[in-house]
Amino acid sequence: MPLILLLTQQMCLYLVFVYLASKTPLFKVLTESSPRLPHKIIIYLIFSTFCIMATYFGEQTHGAIANTRAMGAVLGGLLGGPVTGLAVGLTGGLHRYSMGGFTDVACALSTTLEGLSAGLLSLTLRRLGKPELSYHPLVAGLATFYAEIMQMLIILIVAKPFEDAWALVQQIAPPMLLVNSMGAALFMSMLKDQKAMFDKLSSSFSTKALKIAERSVGLLSQGFNERTSAEVAQIVIEETNVGAVAITDREKLLAFIGIGADHHIPGTPIASKITLEAIQDNKVMFADGVELPYACSISPQCRLGSSLVIPLRSDTEVIGTIKLYEPKNKLFLNINRTLGEGIARLLSNQILYGRVEQQKILLTQTELKLLQAQVNPHFLFNALNTIGAIIRRNPDKARGLLQQLSQFLRINLKRSPELVSLADELEHIEAYLGIERARFIDKLSVDIRIPVELMQQKLPAFTLQPIIENAVKHGTSQLLEQGRIQVTGKAEAGILELEVTDNAGLYQAKESSEGLGMNLVHKRIQNQFGNQYGVKVDCRADEYTRVTITLPLTEKES
Repeated sequence: MPLILLLTQQMCLYLVFVYLASKTPLFKVLTESSPRLPHKIIIYLIFSTFCIMATYFGEQTHGAIANTRAMGAVLGGLLGGPVTGLAVGLTGGLHRYSMGGFTDVACALSTTLEGLSAGLLSLTLRRLGKPELSYHPLVAGLATFYAEIMQMLIILIVAKPFEDAWALVQQIAPPMLLVNSMGAALFMSMLKDQKAMFDKLSSSFSTKALKIAERSVGLLSQGFNERTSAEVAQIVIEETNVGAVAITDREKLLAFIGIGADHHIPGTPIASKITLEAIQDNKVMFADGVELPYACSISPQCRLGSSLVIPLRSDTEVIGTIKLYEPKNKLFLNINRTLGEGIARLLSNQILYGRVEQQKILLTQTELKLLQAQVNPHFLFNALNTIGAIIRRNPDKARGLLQQLSQFLRINLKRSPELVSLADELEHIEAYLGIERARFIDKLSVDIRIPVELMQQKLPAFTLQPIIENAVKHGTSQLLEQGRIQVTGKAEAGILELEVTDNAGLYQAKESSEGLGMNLVHKRIQNQFGNQYGVKVDCRADEYTRVTITLPLTEKES
Protein backbone atom coordinates (compact mmCIF):
# COMPACT_ATOMS: atom_id res chain seq x y z
CA MET A 1 0.00 0.00 0.00
CA PRO A 2 1.39 3.45 -0.85
CA LEU A 3 2.91 5.31 2.10
CA ILE A 4 0.50 8.23 1.83
CA LEU A 5 -2.49 5.90 2.27
CA LEU A 6 -0.93 4.26 5.32
CA LEU A 7 -0.27 7.63 6.94
CA THR A 8 -3.76 8.86 6.04
CA GLN A 9 -5.24 5.73 7.59
CA GLN A 10 -3.23 6.37 10.76
CA MET A 11 -4.32 10.01 10.83
CA CYS A 12 -8.00 9.07 10.42
CA LEU A 13 -7.73 6.64 13.30
CA TYR A 14 -6.36 9.39 15.51
CA LEU A 15 -9.13 11.77 14.49
CA VAL A 16 -11.72 9.18 15.46
CA PHE A 17 -10.13 8.99 18.91
CA VAL A 18 -10.13 12.78 19.06
CA TYR A 19 -13.82 12.91 18.20
CA LEU A 20 -14.65 10.45 20.96
CA ALA A 21 -12.47 12.34 23.43
CA SER A 22 -14.24 15.59 22.52
CA LYS A 23 -17.36 14.24 24.24
CA THR A 24 -15.57 14.05 27.59
CA PRO A 25 -15.01 16.87 30.15
CA LEU A 26 -11.25 16.38 29.72
CA PHE A 27 -11.45 17.88 26.25
CA LYS A 28 -12.54 21.24 27.70
CA VAL A 29 -8.98 21.77 28.89
CA LEU A 30 -7.81 22.00 25.26
CA THR A 31 -10.25 24.80 24.47
CA GLU A 32 -8.84 27.33 26.97
CA SER A 33 -6.68 30.09 25.49
CA SER A 34 -4.66 30.53 28.71
CA PRO A 35 -4.16 27.11 30.30
CA ARG A 36 -2.89 26.94 33.89
CA LEU A 37 -0.18 24.58 35.10
CA PRO A 38 -2.47 21.60 35.91
CA HIS A 39 -4.01 21.88 32.45
CA LYS A 40 -0.61 22.20 30.79
CA ILE A 41 0.29 18.89 32.41
CA ILE A 42 -2.84 17.35 30.89
CA ILE A 43 -1.91 18.78 27.48
CA TYR A 44 1.59 17.38 27.88
CA LEU A 45 0.29 13.91 28.73
CA ILE A 46 -2.22 13.88 25.86
CA PHE A 47 0.16 14.96 23.10
CA SER A 48 3.20 13.07 24.41
CA THR A 49 1.05 9.95 24.20
CA PHE A 50 0.02 11.07 20.72
CA CYS A 51 3.70 11.30 19.66
CA ILE A 52 4.58 7.92 21.14
CA MET A 53 1.60 6.19 19.50
CA ALA A 54 2.42 7.82 16.17
CA THR A 55 5.97 6.43 16.35
CA TYR A 56 4.82 2.96 17.36
CA PHE A 57 2.28 2.73 14.55
CA GLY A 58 4.50 4.38 11.95
CA GLU A 59 5.59 2.68 8.73
CA GLN A 60 9.13 1.26 8.55
CA THR A 61 10.89 2.42 5.41
CA HIS A 62 14.61 2.55 4.47
CA GLY A 63 15.71 2.03 8.07
CA ALA A 64 13.50 4.89 9.32
CA ILE A 65 9.88 5.36 10.45
CA ALA A 66 7.36 7.43 8.47
CA ASN A 67 4.75 8.67 10.95
CA THR A 68 2.44 11.47 12.14
CA ARG A 69 4.46 12.30 15.27
CA ALA A 70 4.88 15.95 14.19
CA MET A 71 1.13 16.52 14.68
CA GLY A 72 1.43 15.78 18.40
CA ALA A 73 4.47 18.00 18.92
CA VAL A 74 3.04 20.96 17.02
CA LEU A 75 -0.44 20.75 18.56
CA GLY A 76 1.06 20.39 22.04
CA GLY A 77 3.09 23.57 21.49
CA LEU A 78 0.19 25.58 20.02
CA LEU A 79 -2.17 24.66 22.86
CA GLY A 80 0.26 24.58 25.79
CA GLY A 81 2.90 27.19 24.98
CA PRO A 82 6.71 26.99 24.68
CA VAL A 83 7.47 24.96 27.83
CA THR A 84 4.70 22.45 27.20
CA GLY A 85 5.63 22.22 23.51
CA LEU A 86 9.28 21.63 24.40
CA ALA A 87 8.31 18.94 26.92
CA VAL A 88 6.03 17.17 24.40
CA GLY A 89 8.65 17.36 21.64
CA LEU A 90 11.43 16.16 23.93
CA THR A 91 9.38 13.21 25.17
CA GLY A 92 8.39 12.22 21.65
CA GLY A 93 11.96 12.73 20.43
CA LEU A 94 13.54 10.64 23.19
CA HIS A 95 11.05 7.86 22.55
CA ARG A 96 11.91 7.94 18.84
CA TYR A 97 15.63 7.89 19.69
CA SER A 98 15.11 4.78 21.83
CA MET A 99 13.85 2.89 18.77
CA GLY A 100 17.14 3.32 16.91
CA GLY A 101 17.78 3.60 13.21
CA PHE A 102 20.15 5.85 11.29
CA THR A 103 17.75 8.84 11.69
CA ASP A 104 17.26 8.42 15.46
CA VAL A 105 19.29 11.51 16.45
CA ALA A 106 17.85 13.64 13.66
CA CYS A 107 14.27 12.66 14.48
CA ALA A 108 14.78 13.19 18.21
CA LEU A 109 16.22 16.66 17.57
CA SER A 110 13.60 17.66 15.00
CA THR A 111 10.64 16.51 17.14
CA THR A 112 11.94 18.56 20.09
CA LEU A 113 12.35 21.64 17.89
CA GLU A 114 8.89 21.13 16.37
CA GLY A 115 7.22 21.32 19.79
CA LEU A 116 9.32 24.29 20.86
CA SER A 117 8.77 26.28 17.66
CA ALA A 118 4.99 25.74 17.81
CA GLY A 119 5.01 26.86 21.44
CA LEU A 120 6.95 30.01 20.54
CA LEU A 121 4.41 30.72 17.80
CA SER A 122 1.59 30.41 20.32
CA LEU A 123 3.40 32.75 22.74
CA THR A 124 3.95 35.30 19.97
CA LEU A 125 0.26 35.26 19.03
CA ARG A 126 -0.74 35.84 22.67
CA ARG A 127 1.64 38.76 23.00
CA LEU A 128 0.20 40.25 19.82
CA GLY A 129 -3.23 40.04 21.41
CA LYS A 130 -4.44 37.36 18.99
CA PRO A 131 -4.46 34.11 21.02
CA GLU A 132 -7.50 32.90 19.08
CA LEU A 133 -5.27 32.38 16.01
CA SER A 134 -3.66 29.43 17.79
CA TYR A 135 -6.97 27.64 17.20
CA HIS A 136 -7.17 28.49 13.51
CA PRO A 137 -6.89 25.33 11.34
CA LEU A 138 -4.83 27.14 8.71
CA VAL A 139 -2.29 28.25 11.33
CA ALA A 140 -2.03 24.69 12.65
CA GLY A 141 -1.62 23.31 9.14
CA LEU A 142 1.08 25.83 8.16
CA ALA A 143 2.92 25.37 11.47
CA THR A 144 3.00 21.61 10.91
CA PHE A 145 4.08 22.04 7.29
CA TYR A 146 6.97 24.22 8.48
CA ALA A 147 7.82 21.68 11.20
CA GLU A 148 7.98 18.85 8.68
CA ILE A 149 10.23 20.84 6.33
CA MET A 150 12.50 21.52 9.31
CA GLN A 151 12.54 17.80 10.10
CA MET A 152 13.53 16.88 6.55
CA LEU A 153 16.37 19.43 6.58
CA ILE A 154 17.64 18.12 9.92
CA ILE A 155 17.58 14.55 8.57
CA LEU A 156 19.65 15.67 5.58
CA ILE A 157 22.12 17.51 7.82
CA VAL A 158 22.46 15.03 10.69
CA ALA A 159 21.70 11.55 9.33
CA LYS A 160 24.57 9.61 7.76
CA PRO A 161 25.26 8.49 5.13
CA PHE A 162 23.86 11.44 3.21
CA GLU A 163 22.87 9.28 0.23
CA ASP A 164 20.54 7.19 2.41
CA ALA A 165 19.17 10.31 4.07
CA TRP A 166 18.46 11.91 0.69
CA ALA A 167 16.73 8.76 -0.58
CA LEU A 168 14.62 8.63 2.57
CA VAL A 169 13.59 12.29 2.37
CA GLN A 170 12.61 11.89 -1.26
CA GLN A 171 10.30 9.04 -0.32
CA ILE A 172 8.73 10.27 2.94
CA ALA A 173 8.69 14.07 2.53
CA PRO A 174 5.62 14.44 0.23
CA PRO A 175 3.27 12.15 2.17
CA MET A 176 4.41 13.33 5.61
CA LEU A 177 4.17 17.00 4.64
CA LEU A 178 0.68 16.50 3.26
CA VAL A 179 -0.78 14.14 5.86
CA ASN A 180 0.66 15.80 8.96
CA SER A 181 -0.35 19.29 7.83
CA MET A 182 -3.85 18.17 6.87
CA GLY A 183 -4.22 16.14 10.07
CA ALA A 184 -3.17 19.06 12.30
CA ALA A 185 -5.60 21.36 10.49
CA LEU A 186 -8.46 18.85 10.85
CA PHE A 187 -7.65 18.28 14.52
CA MET A 188 -7.65 22.02 15.17
CA SER A 189 -10.88 22.41 13.20
CA MET A 190 -12.55 19.89 15.49
CA LEU A 191 -11.08 21.63 18.51
CA LYS A 192 -12.23 25.02 17.26
CA ASP A 193 -15.75 23.68 16.79
CA GLN A 194 -15.73 22.35 20.34
CA LYS A 195 -14.41 25.67 21.63
CA ALA A 196 -17.22 27.50 19.83
CA MET A 197 -19.71 25.11 21.38
CA PHE A 198 -18.31 25.63 24.87
CA ASP A 199 -18.41 29.38 24.37
CA LYS A 200 -22.01 29.16 23.24
CA LEU A 201 -22.78 27.34 26.43
CA SER A 202 -22.01 30.60 28.17
CA SER A 203 -25.43 31.74 26.98
CA SER A 204 -26.83 29.32 29.52
CA PHE A 205 -25.88 31.88 32.16
CA SER A 206 -29.30 33.45 31.54
CA THR A 207 -30.99 30.51 33.23
CA LYS A 208 -28.69 30.72 36.23
CA ALA A 209 -28.96 34.49 36.31
CA LEU A 210 -32.75 34.27 36.35
CA LYS A 211 -32.60 31.80 39.21
CA ILE A 212 -30.22 34.07 41.12
CA ALA A 213 -32.54 36.98 40.40
CA GLU A 214 -35.53 34.99 41.65
CA ARG A 215 -33.77 34.04 44.89
CA SER A 216 -32.17 37.41 45.57
CA VAL A 217 -34.96 39.74 44.50
CA GLY A 218 -35.57 42.44 47.06
CA LEU A 219 -32.52 41.65 49.21
CA LEU A 220 -30.26 44.53 48.17
CA SER A 221 -33.22 46.86 47.89
CA GLN A 222 -33.32 46.58 51.71
CA GLY A 223 -29.87 48.18 51.83
CA PHE A 224 -26.34 47.57 50.58
CA ASN A 225 -24.76 46.25 53.79
CA GLU A 226 -22.99 43.23 55.28
CA ARG A 227 -26.18 41.31 56.07
CA THR A 228 -27.82 41.59 52.65
CA SER A 229 -24.49 41.14 50.84
CA ALA A 230 -23.80 37.88 52.72
CA GLU A 231 -27.21 36.51 51.72
CA VAL A 232 -26.63 37.42 48.06
CA ALA A 233 -23.09 35.96 48.07
CA GLN A 234 -24.45 32.67 49.46
CA ILE A 235 -27.04 32.49 46.67
CA VAL A 236 -24.43 33.25 43.97
CA ILE A 237 -21.97 30.59 45.14
CA GLU A 238 -24.73 27.98 45.33
CA GLU A 239 -25.89 28.71 41.78
CA THR A 240 -22.47 29.13 40.11
CA ASN A 241 -20.38 26.55 42.03
CA VAL A 242 -17.33 28.83 41.90
CA GLY A 243 -14.64 28.58 44.56
CA ALA A 244 -15.62 31.75 46.43
CA VAL A 245 -17.77 34.86 46.12
CA ALA A 246 -17.05 38.26 47.66
CA ILE A 247 -18.97 41.55 47.67
CA THR A 248 -17.43 44.90 48.60
CA ASP A 249 -18.44 48.50 48.74
CA ARG A 250 -15.91 51.18 47.74
CA GLU A 251 -13.86 50.78 50.91
CA LYS A 252 -14.38 47.48 52.69
CA LEU A 253 -15.32 43.82 52.27
CA LEU A 254 -19.04 43.33 52.95
CA ALA A 255 -19.29 39.55 52.44
CA PHE A 256 -17.09 36.55 51.61
CA ILE A 257 -18.37 33.00 51.11
CA GLY A 258 -16.27 29.97 50.08
CA ILE A 259 -12.59 29.03 49.97
CA GLY A 260 -10.50 31.50 51.94
CA ALA A 261 -13.32 32.65 54.23
CA ASP A 262 -11.01 32.05 57.20
CA HIS A 263 -8.85 35.05 56.32
CA HIS A 264 -11.12 37.21 54.12
CA ILE A 265 -13.08 38.83 56.93
CA PRO A 266 -16.12 41.06 56.24
CA GLY A 267 -15.68 44.58 57.54
CA THR A 268 -11.95 44.76 56.77
CA PRO A 269 -10.62 47.34 54.27
CA ILE A 270 -10.12 46.29 50.65
CA ALA A 271 -6.55 44.99 50.22
CA SER A 272 -6.70 43.68 46.65
CA LYS A 273 -4.97 45.88 44.09
CA ILE A 274 -7.15 44.70 41.19
CA THR A 275 -10.30 45.39 43.22
CA LEU A 276 -9.22 48.96 43.90
CA GLU A 277 -8.34 49.34 40.22
CA ALA A 278 -11.75 48.00 39.16
CA ILE A 279 -13.46 50.56 41.42
CA GLN A 280 -11.24 53.46 40.37
CA ASP A 281 -11.36 52.77 36.61
CA ASN A 282 -14.90 51.34 36.49
CA LYS A 283 -13.82 48.26 34.54
CA VAL A 284 -13.89 44.48 34.82
CA MET A 285 -10.61 42.99 36.06
CA PHE A 286 -9.71 39.33 35.41
CA ALA A 287 -6.63 37.80 36.97
CA ASP A 288 -6.52 34.29 35.55
CA GLY A 289 -3.17 33.44 37.12
CA VAL A 290 -1.60 33.06 33.66
CA GLU A 291 -1.87 36.20 31.54
CA LEU A 292 -2.39 38.34 34.64
CA PRO A 293 -0.83 36.78 37.78
CA TYR A 294 -3.05 36.43 40.82
CA ALA A 295 -1.96 36.16 44.43
CA CYS A 296 -4.05 36.63 47.55
CA SER A 297 -3.18 39.98 49.13
CA ILE A 298 -3.89 38.67 52.64
CA SER A 299 -2.45 35.16 52.98
CA PRO A 300 0.31 33.46 50.92
CA GLN A 301 -1.26 30.11 51.83
CA CYS A 302 -4.58 31.04 50.23
CA ARG A 303 -5.81 28.31 47.85
CA LEU A 304 -7.49 30.74 45.45
CA GLY A 305 -5.76 30.96 42.07
CA SER A 306 -7.85 33.29 39.90
CA SER A 307 -10.21 36.20 40.42
CA LEU A 308 -12.86 38.01 38.37
CA VAL A 309 -13.72 41.48 39.74
CA ILE A 310 -16.79 43.24 38.33
CA PRO A 311 -17.85 46.74 39.39
CA LEU A 312 -21.32 47.30 40.81
CA ARG A 313 -22.70 50.52 39.38
CA SER A 314 -25.42 52.91 40.42
CA ASP A 315 -26.05 54.90 37.24
CA THR A 316 -22.48 56.01 36.37
CA GLU A 317 -21.07 55.73 39.91
CA VAL A 318 -19.19 52.61 41.07
CA ILE A 319 -20.57 51.72 44.50
CA GLY A 320 -18.73 48.42 45.01
CA THR A 321 -17.74 45.13 43.38
CA ILE A 322 -18.71 41.48 43.17
CA LYS A 323 -15.80 39.05 42.92
CA LEU A 324 -15.80 35.44 41.75
CA TYR A 325 -12.84 33.19 42.61
CA GLU A 326 -11.63 29.76 41.55
CA PRO A 327 -9.01 27.65 43.36
CA LYS A 328 -5.55 27.06 41.91
CA ASN A 329 -6.43 23.59 40.64
CA LYS A 330 -9.59 24.60 38.78
CA LEU A 331 -10.10 26.36 35.47
CA PHE A 332 -12.04 29.65 35.40
CA LEU A 333 -14.55 28.85 32.66
CA ASN A 334 -15.75 31.44 30.17
CA ILE A 335 -19.30 30.72 31.28
CA ASN A 336 -18.43 31.97 34.76
CA ARG A 337 -16.98 35.19 33.33
CA THR A 338 -20.14 35.84 31.34
CA LEU A 339 -22.36 34.83 34.23
CA GLY A 340 -20.39 37.06 36.62
CA GLU A 341 -20.95 40.14 34.47
CA GLY A 342 -24.65 39.32 34.22
CA ILE A 343 -24.90 38.93 38.00
CA ALA A 344 -23.18 42.29 38.48
CA ARG A 345 -25.75 44.01 36.25
CA LEU A 346 -28.53 42.29 38.15
CA LEU A 347 -27.22 43.32 41.56
CA SER A 348 -26.49 46.87 40.40
CA ASN A 349 -30.10 47.22 39.30
CA GLN A 350 -31.28 45.91 42.65
CA ILE A 351 -29.08 48.39 44.54
CA LEU A 352 -30.24 51.23 42.31
CA TYR A 353 -33.86 50.22 42.84
CA GLY A 354 -33.25 50.10 46.59
CA ARG A 355 -31.75 53.58 46.54
CA VAL A 356 -34.68 54.93 44.57
CA GLU A 357 -37.09 53.35 47.03
CA GLN A 358 -35.09 54.70 49.96
CA GLN A 359 -35.15 58.15 48.40
CA LYS A 360 -38.91 57.93 47.96
CA ILE A 361 -39.28 56.94 51.60
CA LEU A 362 -37.03 59.78 52.72
CA LEU A 363 -38.96 62.24 50.58
CA THR A 364 -42.21 60.97 52.01
CA GLN A 365 -40.84 61.35 55.53
CA THR A 366 -39.70 64.84 54.65
CA GLU A 367 -43.12 65.76 53.34
CA LEU A 368 -44.72 64.47 56.53
CA LYS A 369 -42.28 66.41 58.68
CA LEU A 370 -42.86 69.51 56.61
CA LEU A 371 -46.62 69.15 57.11
CA GLN A 372 -45.96 69.03 60.84
CA ALA A 373 -43.71 72.10 60.53
CA GLN A 374 -46.48 73.99 58.73
CA VAL A 375 -48.64 73.89 61.82
CA ASN A 376 -45.84 73.55 64.39
CA PRO A 377 -47.64 74.67 67.56
CA HIS A 378 -44.45 75.85 69.28
CA PHE A 379 -43.37 77.99 66.35
CA LEU A 380 -46.85 79.43 65.92
CA PHE A 381 -47.21 79.97 69.67
CA ASN A 382 -43.88 81.82 69.90
CA ALA A 383 -44.58 83.84 66.75
CA LEU A 384 -48.08 84.88 67.84
CA ASN A 385 -46.88 85.72 71.35
CA THR A 386 -44.17 87.92 69.86
CA ILE A 387 -46.64 89.66 67.57
CA GLY A 388 -49.08 90.06 70.46
CA ALA A 389 -46.43 91.73 72.59
CA ILE A 390 -45.51 94.17 69.80
CA ILE A 391 -48.97 94.97 68.45
CA ARG A 392 -49.90 97.58 71.11
CA ARG A 393 -46.68 99.52 71.09
CA ASN A 394 -45.77 99.15 67.43
CA PRO A 395 -48.74 98.18 65.23
CA ASP A 396 -46.82 98.70 62.00
CA LYS A 397 -44.07 96.30 63.04
CA ALA A 398 -46.65 93.78 64.20
CA ARG A 399 -48.35 94.05 60.80
CA GLY A 400 -45.00 93.39 59.13
CA LEU A 401 -44.40 90.33 61.33
CA LEU A 402 -47.84 88.97 60.47
CA GLN A 403 -46.96 89.36 56.80
CA GLN A 404 -43.68 87.50 57.33
CA LEU A 405 -45.47 84.73 59.26
CA SER A 406 -48.03 84.50 56.47
CA GLN A 407 -45.26 84.37 53.88
CA PHE A 408 -43.42 81.65 55.81
CA LEU A 409 -46.52 79.48 56.06
CA ARG A 410 -47.48 80.15 52.44
CA ILE A 411 -43.99 79.07 51.26
CA ASN A 412 -44.27 75.92 53.36
CA LEU A 413 -47.60 75.10 51.77
CA LYS A 414 -46.48 75.77 48.19
CA ARG A 415 -42.98 74.30 48.15
CA SER A 416 -42.49 70.88 46.70
CA PRO A 417 -39.74 68.51 47.86
CA GLU A 418 -37.97 68.93 44.51
CA LEU A 419 -34.94 71.09 43.69
CA VAL A 420 -35.26 74.83 44.21
CA SER A 421 -32.91 77.74 43.61
CA LEU A 422 -30.65 79.04 46.35
CA ALA A 423 -32.46 82.39 46.05
CA ASP A 424 -35.80 80.70 46.83
CA GLU A 425 -34.26 78.92 49.82
CA LEU A 426 -32.90 82.20 51.18
CA GLU A 427 -36.31 83.85 50.72
CA HIS A 428 -37.81 81.16 52.92
CA ILE A 429 -35.04 81.67 55.48
CA GLU A 430 -35.61 85.44 55.58
CA ALA A 431 -39.30 84.92 56.37
CA TYR A 432 -38.35 82.60 59.23
CA LEU A 433 -35.57 84.88 60.53
CA GLY A 434 -37.80 87.95 60.45
CA ILE A 435 -39.96 86.40 63.15
CA GLU A 436 -37.00 85.05 65.16
CA ARG A 437 -35.22 88.43 65.13
CA ALA A 438 -38.32 90.09 66.50
CA ARG A 439 -38.59 87.40 69.16
CA PHE A 440 -35.00 87.70 70.36
CA ILE A 441 -34.76 91.44 69.62
CA ASP A 442 -31.04 92.36 69.88
CA LYS A 443 -29.89 88.90 71.00
CA LEU A 444 -29.82 87.41 67.47
CA SER A 445 -27.64 88.57 64.61
CA VAL A 446 -27.71 86.74 61.25
CA ASP A 447 -25.19 87.61 58.53
CA ILE A 448 -25.78 86.03 55.09
CA ARG A 449 -22.85 86.37 52.68
CA ILE A 450 -23.51 84.44 49.49
CA PRO A 451 -22.33 85.77 46.10
CA VAL A 452 -25.09 86.87 43.73
CA GLU A 453 -23.79 84.59 40.97
CA LEU A 454 -24.62 81.53 43.09
CA MET A 455 -28.27 82.43 43.63
CA GLN A 456 -29.56 80.27 40.77
CA GLN A 457 -27.75 77.12 41.94
CA LYS A 458 -30.12 74.22 42.63
CA LEU A 459 -30.49 72.37 45.92
CA PRO A 460 -33.17 70.24 47.59
CA ALA A 461 -35.95 72.29 49.14
CA PHE A 462 -35.61 72.81 52.91
CA THR A 463 -31.84 72.30 52.94
CA LEU A 464 -30.69 75.49 54.68
CA GLN A 465 -33.82 76.36 56.67
CA PRO A 466 -33.67 73.37 59.10
CA ILE A 467 -29.92 73.90 59.61
CA ILE A 468 -30.48 77.56 60.57
CA GLU A 469 -33.49 76.61 62.69
CA ASN A 470 -31.27 74.17 64.61
CA ALA A 471 -28.62 76.89 65.04
CA VAL A 472 -31.24 79.14 66.65
CA LYS A 473 -33.26 76.59 68.61
CA HIS A 474 -30.38 74.46 69.96
CA GLY A 475 -27.62 77.05 69.76
CA THR A 476 -27.92 80.81 70.05
CA SER A 477 -31.21 80.76 71.99
CA GLN A 478 -29.34 79.14 74.88
CA LEU A 479 -26.82 82.01 75.18
CA LEU A 480 -26.96 84.93 77.60
CA GLU A 481 -24.95 87.11 75.25
CA GLN A 482 -25.85 87.93 71.66
CA GLY A 483 -26.15 84.96 69.34
CA ARG A 484 -24.47 85.31 65.97
CA ILE A 485 -25.14 83.15 62.92
CA GLN A 486 -23.20 83.52 59.70
CA VAL A 487 -24.24 81.92 56.40
CA THR A 488 -21.63 81.83 53.60
CA GLY A 489 -21.37 80.22 50.19
CA LYS A 490 -18.68 79.60 47.61
CA ALA A 491 -18.08 77.59 44.45
CA GLU A 492 -14.88 75.63 43.92
CA ALA A 493 -13.86 72.76 41.62
CA GLY A 494 -17.45 72.03 40.56
CA ILE A 495 -18.74 72.00 44.16
CA LEU A 496 -21.13 74.39 45.87
CA GLU A 497 -20.20 74.76 49.54
CA LEU A 498 -22.55 76.40 52.04
CA GLU A 499 -21.61 77.01 55.67
CA VAL A 500 -23.81 77.86 58.65
CA THR A 501 -21.79 78.92 61.72
CA ASP A 502 -23.09 79.93 65.15
CA ASN A 503 -21.18 81.18 68.19
CA ALA A 504 -22.80 78.81 70.68
CA GLY A 505 -20.80 75.62 70.18
CA LEU A 506 -23.49 73.48 71.80
CA TYR A 507 -23.77 70.76 69.14
CA GLN A 508 -23.87 67.18 70.42
CA ALA A 509 -23.60 64.28 67.96
CA LYS A 510 -26.44 61.74 68.02
CA GLU A 511 -26.66 58.33 66.36
CA SER A 512 -30.07 59.16 64.94
CA SER A 513 -32.00 62.32 64.39
CA GLU A 514 -35.65 63.04 63.79
CA GLY A 515 -37.47 66.01 62.31
CA LEU A 516 -36.00 68.49 59.90
CA GLY A 517 -32.53 67.93 61.30
CA MET A 518 -29.12 67.52 59.74
CA ASN A 519 -29.41 63.76 59.46
CA LEU A 520 -32.42 63.98 57.15
CA VAL A 521 -30.89 66.82 55.12
CA HIS A 522 -27.67 64.78 54.75
CA LYS A 523 -29.51 61.67 53.52
CA ARG A 524 -31.63 63.62 51.07
CA ILE A 525 -28.55 65.25 49.52
CA GLN A 526 -26.69 61.92 49.22
CA ASN A 527 -29.68 60.18 47.67
CA GLN A 528 -30.09 63.03 45.19
CA PHE A 529 -26.45 63.60 44.21
CA GLY A 530 -24.24 60.77 45.57
CA ASN A 531 -22.21 59.83 48.62
CA GLN A 532 -19.47 62.39 47.93
CA TYR A 533 -21.87 65.18 48.94
CA GLY A 534 -23.78 65.89 52.14
CA VAL A 535 -23.53 67.57 55.54
CA LYS A 536 -20.54 67.73 57.89
CA VAL A 537 -20.37 69.26 61.35
CA ASP A 538 -17.37 70.82 63.07
CA CYS A 539 -17.89 71.94 66.67
CA ARG A 540 -15.64 73.50 69.28
CA ALA A 541 -17.47 73.43 72.59
CA ASP A 542 -18.73 76.83 73.78
CA GLU A 543 -17.05 78.56 70.82
CA TYR A 544 -18.74 77.62 67.56
CA THR A 545 -20.66 75.03 65.58
CA ARG A 546 -20.01 75.00 61.83
CA VAL A 547 -22.26 72.99 59.51
CA THR A 548 -20.85 72.54 55.99
CA ILE A 549 -23.17 71.51 53.15
CA THR A 550 -21.60 70.34 49.88
CA LEU A 551 -23.56 70.04 46.63
CA PRO A 552 -22.65 69.79 42.94
CA LEU A 553 -22.73 72.97 40.89
CA THR A 554 -25.80 72.67 38.70
CA GLU A 555 -25.20 75.70 36.50
CA LYS A 556 -22.17 77.61 35.26
CA GLU A 557 -21.39 80.74 37.16
CA SER A 558 -22.18 83.90 35.26
